Amino acid sequence: MSTTELTHRVQVLGAPGDRFDEILTPGALDFLGRLAHAFAGRYRDILTERRRRALRLSSGSPLDFSRATAAVRADPHWRVAPPAPGLTDRRVEITGPPERRTTVDALNSGAQVWLADFEDATSPTWENIIGGQLNLLDAIERRIDFTAPDGTEYRLGDRLATIVVRPRGWHLVEEHLLVDGRPVPASLVDFGLYFFHCAQRQIDAGSGPYFYLPKLENAYDARLWNDVFVLAQELLGIPRGTIRATVLIETVTAAFEMEEILYELREHGAGLNAGRWDYLFSLIKTFAHRPDFSLPDRTQVTMTSPFLRAYTELLVRTCHQRGAHAIGGMTAHVPGDDARADGPVPATVRLDKEREAEDGFDGTWVAHPGLVPFCREVFDGVLGGRPHQIDRTRDDVAVSAAQLLAVRRTAGPPTVAGVRANISVALRYFDAWLRGTGAVALGGLMEDAAAAEIARAQVWQWLRHGAVDRGTVLGLLDEETAALGAQYPWARIEEVRALFERTALARELPAFFTPDAYSRHLVRRAVATA
Repeated sequence: MSTTELTHRVQVLGAPGDRFDEILTPGALDFLGRLAHAFAGRYRDILTERRRRALRLSSGSPLDFSRATAAVRADPHWRVAPPAPGLTDRRVEITGPPERRTTVDALNSGAQVWLADFEDATSPTWENIIGGQLNLLDAIERRIDFTAPDGTEYRLGDRLATIVVRPRGWHLVEEHLLVDGRPVPASLVDFGLYFFHCAQRQIDAGSGPYFYLPKLENAYDARLWNDVFVLAQELLGIPRGTIRATVLIETVTAAFEMEEILYELREHGAGLNAGRWDYLFSLIKTFAHRPDFSLPDRTQVTMTSPFLRAYTELLVRTCHQRGAHAIGGMTAHVPGDDARADGPVPATVRLDKEREAEDGFDGTWVAHPGLVPFCREVFDGVLGGRPHQIDRTRDDVAVSAAQLLAVRRTAGPPTVAGVRANISVALRYFDAWLRGTGAVALGGLMEDAAAAEIARAQVWQWLRHGAVDRGTVLGLLDEETAALGAQYPWARIEEVRALFERTALARELPAFFTPDAYSRHLVRRAVATA
């Protein structure tokens, strides 16, 4: 194993790779070391408090809007920073991992923004993390053109999407980099390497260093990120306030602190996004011990469900009251191979995008380039020539805590087909993730880690409350494991099944599957092959 001592107590434990030295420079690693050293204590405190709050909520403590921050919500005067260059019009945003082909396709897609996703759409192998940073650097330098083995040419066009990077969440670490003998928080690795190499390049190109912040649970998480931004800009001599950050509201606790989150980030704030699949997972996980929060099959929980309508309407109101963009949820539909840019789109997808635009969202997400023209057409129909509809402040919306938690109105028992579907999705996604792929086409949808998280959490919840018996689940698990092996003989059957059993069938529900799978499988394989 290659171990290199660098400045500021940084150790690189990951295997060397082609051009990795362009990213893992002494300067970049010293910058990471400074960030990690400065925020190590607060990072650990946040994780400790997350665990405490999770225990309180699972024990029956109520979840409500905080009285302590009522003054922030009541103050009508504060606003976030004005839109930065390249982030004024965000009507269509495309997401995907920063792989080489995906990078070119996304930048050329016609979307206004590309979310380069190091989190849910990336399996965090060492090669994927450093390779993704190289691809971003190459894209900004316009040297990412290449020809695939089948002869397909990938070339950047003239009009490219604005790059916004989503680092991994605070709950993850990067075990291939150590500072003071501890793994570096993965959030700081993904943010820090991109910021060090690309911030000034983006500014020089007329854009800027922009980020999506995942898995925030409260305003203290946002305050930590804001302080990271302040120090990073200071260390590199970049004017304070240059960074812009959009926060994914994808945890149920964050839904109760939307205004406070924007307030903490206001000098760097750009908007909020309705990260609805992770939000659904968070709600299931947070209240998994309570039978009154048991949801039916995932396909039956749509964005018209009352508790999800409350969440999205509150998000639009909050953003527009504070001068921020409100970005709608993911459209994971994958068009068929013969789909045309103007081809048919499922009615459910059309209704979903029309509802977002009419509700006041300023843009939406897609996972496939083929959906960009369709979603742009929908938002063009509402926005016209305007870049957004922030002036529509949704004063007609008033959302209570009870409405955000009105899950009973969507409750219902699972079907056997729904249990089977969850097991199938989890197994297939786990297999792809363990083999280094984080965005997977399953059943006509481009799924990321959130789909597997929902699937395994629902199975745990249904077992907990007797909605399905263990024998049925084990029988379906046997069948779906066999089906996976028959379809993909190279699948890591034993590892995949063991991961499902640890994260869906254990006595207690793990908060995420990714830390366990990363540490047990991805890190060990990287070390073994180094």
